[in-house]
Amino acid sequence: MGEAAGSSLRLVIADDHPLFRGALREAVLGRHADATIEEVGTFDDLTALLERDRDFDLILLDLTMPGARGFSGLIYLRAQYTSLPVVVVSGNEESAVIRRCIDLGASGFIPKTMSVADMRDAVASVLGGEAFVPSDISLAARADAETDAIIARLATLTPQQVRVLMMLSEGRLNKQIAYELSVSEATVKAHVSAILQKLGVESRTQAVIAVSKVEAGLWSQSQA
Repeated sequence: MGEAAGSSLRLVIADDHPLFRGALREAVLGRHADATIEEVGTFDDLTALLERDRDFDLILLDLTMPGARGFSGLIYLRAQYTSLPVVVVSGNEESAVIRRCIDLGASGFIPKTMSVADMRDAVASVLGGEAFVPSDISLAARADAETDAIIARLATLTPQQVRVLMMLSEGRLNKQIAYELSVSEATVKAHVSAILQKLGVESRTQAVIAVSKVEAGLWSQSQA
């Protein structure tokens, strides 16, 4: 990481809540006063930032923000930027959710209910090479076989296919997706066909429903 090489720590805080971004910033600066911190509030802003500059030591990623819900953002980042550590921050502290984040390649999980001091220790643990999860969380959670199967299939998508699926979930048309990704509509159609095959569904509607099932499982208990 950049810090280990002697340069100052560089990280990104990706969360759509300014107050929580501020708490994370305070947590980081409390131990790394000279850190360079970029803040983004949407997933599109995050991907645009990383396309310009991927030389960061860590991304602190909210699971749900404009442009990304559920595990899609994490799946995309781990596929597209394999060497860039990602720590998930979330208000959902279900053991199954945390386990899936770790299984999908997250370097840690920070609950939004943590104090700033504990967040500081959590970030320090990850920067030290450890995978952080709260000490009171068991990763031996009861498995939801259906959701796990969908997530396993999602993990087989390429980064571009993940982006297309995220946009399909937002109701965007092929021509809109083509414009935003700067590709042809034929390329988008090819991506959609590949997505359907990998997810084992027959239509884009079914693909969106499959993703929605994951999101429903992710947020049903935290919203209760």
